[in-house]
Amino acid sequence: MVNWDWKVLLCGGIGLIGLYLIGSALLIPLRLIGRLVVGLVVGRLLLTVVNLLGTVFHFHIAVNPLTMLVAGVFPVPGLVLLTLLAVFVV
Repeated sequence: MVNWDWKVLLCGGIGLIGLYLIGSALLIPLRLIGRLVVGLVVGRLLLTVVNLLGTVFHFHIAVNPLTMLVAGVFPVPGLVLLTLLAVFVV
């Protein structure tokens, strides 16, 4: 058995706590970026479906990062808003 000094154990514990805090601080922005990427992908898919259905009613919603983000973050209300903008404003 190795006889550990209490200072070594204390430094190791503080190091592990620091590593946990740094890892947590780096994980929060990565989660946000991941959610935005998923929102963009979902928005793209939803806009594609709306544009396919929109050909029947003769309207088109432009597909750009802003509209994809609106459709991905706010799926139903965002699509309704974008559809109303496409029909009445543009």
